[in-house]
Amino acid sequence: MNRKYLIALLISITAYTLVNATNTKEEKIKTVWGEKVTANNVWQSYPRPQLQRSQWMNLNGFWNFSVTDQETLKEQVKFEERILVPFAIESSLSGVQRSFLPTEKLWYRREFTLNEKWKDRNVILHFGAVDYECQIWVNNKLAGSHKGGNNPFFFDVTRYLKKSGPQVIEVAVIDPTDTESISRGKQQLDQKGIWYTPVSGIWQTVWLEAVNPIHILQVLPTADINKKTISLDINVAEAKGRETIKIEILDEGKVVNTTEQKLTSKIELEVPNAILWSPDSPKLYDLNIELLSNGKLVDQVKSYFALREVSIKKDECGYQRICLNGEPIFQYGTLDQGWWPDGLLTPPSEEAMLWDMVQLKEMGFNTIRKHIKVEPEQYYYYADSLGLMMWQDMVSGFSTERKDEEHIKPNAQADWNAPASHTDQWQQEMFEMIDRLRFYSCITSWVVFNEGWGQHNTVEIVKKVMDYDKSRIIDGVTGWTDRGVGHMYDVHNYPVTSMILPAHNGNRISVLGEFGGYGWAIQDHLWNPNMRNWGYKNIDGAMALMDSYGRLIYDLETLIAQGLSAAIYTQTTDVEGEVNGLITYDRKIVKIPTSLLHILHDRLYRVKPAKAVSLIADARDETKNTRLVGLNGKELKNISLPYSTKPDSNVVSETAFSIENPFEHLSLWLNVAGKAQVWLNGVKVFEQEVKQTRHYSQFNISDYVHLLRNGNNIFRIEVTDTGKMNFDYGLKAY
Repeated sequence: MNRKYLIALLISITAYTLVNATNTKEEKIKTVWGEKVTANNVWQSYPRPQLQRSQWMNLNGFWNFSVTDQETLKEQVKFEERILVPFAIESSLSGVQRSFLPTEKLWYRREFTLNEKWKDRNVILHFGAVDYECQIWVNNKLAGSHKGGNNPFFFDVTRYLKKSGPQVIEVAVIDPTDTESISRGKQQLDQKGIWYTPVSGIWQTVWLEAVNPIHILQVLPTADINKKTISLDINVAEAKGRETIKIEILDEGKVVNTTEQKLTSKIELEVPNAILWSPDSPKLYDLNIELLSNGKLVDQVKSYFALREVSIKKDECGYQRICLNGEPIFQYGTLDQGWWPDGLLTPPSEEAMLWDMVQLKEMGFNTIRKHIKVEPEQYYYYADSLGLMMWQDMVSGFSTERKDEEHIKPNAQADWNAPASHTDQWQQEMFEMIDRLRFYSCITSWVVFNEGWGQHNTVEIVKKVMDYDKSRIIDGVTGWTDRGVGHMYDVHNYPVTSMILPAHNGNRISVLGEFGGYGWAIQDHLWNPNMRNWGYKNIDGAMALMDSYGRLIYDLETLIAQGLSAAIYTQTTDVEGEVNGLITYDRKIVKIPTSLLHILHDRLYRVKPAKAVSLIADARDETKNTRLVGLNGKELKNISLPYSTKPDSNVVSETAFSIENPFEHLSLWLNVAGKAQVWLNGVKVFEQEVKQTRHYSQFNISDYVHLLRNGNNIFRIEVTDTGKMNFDYGLKAY
């Protein structure tokens, strides 16, 4: 690491710490659930819904901790303070709320006593997630180490346990955050903009379970919706080849099918009167599984499954569509970052986490893009139960110091030339995430790279993921630097709508992976009133937000008809300085009425595909178009578009076009920067401040389609107070 960079960073962090040292933990906003957290009730639910056992022990609660430099030996550590696990040291719910530096080491210590019934069992120690690199000791013996801050891991600690009396777990953690090229997501030591408070150490549930040496490691269901069967891939530890398996399928508590047979790699069972899983009918079936060895019961677990299939098919217009159970479905969801003002990456409780999801469901969303975060497993069970489809991001990251190299630009010709050590570790973490979460039917897409963050070996890695999980849709690159690989062509366009039209998307699915981000800062519900509280378009008041958001949803309708298969609005809640959530950061105010959102969103799922025709062509069709253009009050003359203009210009253009048949919908495409006004046959049909982005922005002006007349029509556009732009426009109809 560059020494000057590190010194500057440490000065910045020290200043931040000193400023915040005068603030009590209570001065930060809290959620209603955070206010109720105690050491006795913190995260008590079973942490692994996909494979449930009765004999387990929750180790959440108060642990002793210490922070030292990295040279300090374990024997020198004095555990004199308390921290509430599973909350990160930087969070208020941890009871600590302090910065943790890349030069430091975080130590934990916890005593526990084993259940006497576990004496003849193997004991497995589980960590839901520890950020970023850790070592674990049990009774002063090194049990193992782990690297990667987002995935669960476990150790069989049986041989380190004492026969009786108190047992001791000790954990040592280091976390470079953004000083190294790791999967850190939105964490940054210097918080600003889209970068948030770091999360260091234990941040998901710690727990123990008792098993026999021969036990079930994983049950992976695969549905065949045509045969109405479920195939179970059951992975067993230390199998000897003499095991048998007994499986019951339950529907609402009633056994509907059962089998008892020799353990094989795959076991297929019929599901009588099968009901397919969907957002409207999130049907789940329960499983009871018993494992026997030489006729003796050695393991007993509960699990569940859903019958659903994700695929890609062309609709009647030839557009590639996301399909659920063989039928096209428009996926509309929020960018959901899963941050909390009191717990940071850790929700204050299971109830709090579920509340967010229920709100989205009631708002009429059918999808969530889980952005740059891996949630506790209960989250995905809730999504399965509620019928919320999920895009799951791999956690990206890059070194802030080496940002120019590792965060590739939108039009970069080449990926980051990542060292082998980085790509090996990053891919290991990604496939660990997939292996852990592929059980959950709600996940319909894996998102590999986000906006060029640490993007490397794109074609190789995305193809590897496509081969690894053929049951899901792979979004290889969301936003920025597309490499022509993956099932989706995914663009980001703030704040308004856009897409890559099917004619230009390489026979892939066109999606809008991020858009919107309308920010309304509500006093008394801000993370820090003194920082920049912002959105991609700042809004003042509920009426203005409803007006702007309603316009966006209306704009989406004409894109869906032209081939858009999914859209992700930014975002579910405010997060620190970002106030572009539909809900405030403390979850105390929903900014737009839930029932109104449901009405708006319901229309999106019923839009029919259509073949649009170009009334006015733009340059995306790779044709040069000459239009009458006037600059700064000068006479209109024929100019080839796109036309490059300087800032603070006034641009006017007129175009005549002719139609022979009536249309029902109009789709306006603009590549401008400034206040844009549009007239159709002398009537103003559009007035809005427009930003020039990397893509043409699209606006639905179908409410003025009646102004079209057979024969000649006149289109006029004026852009004032411009930024620098490559002026162009188009008009489509269907």
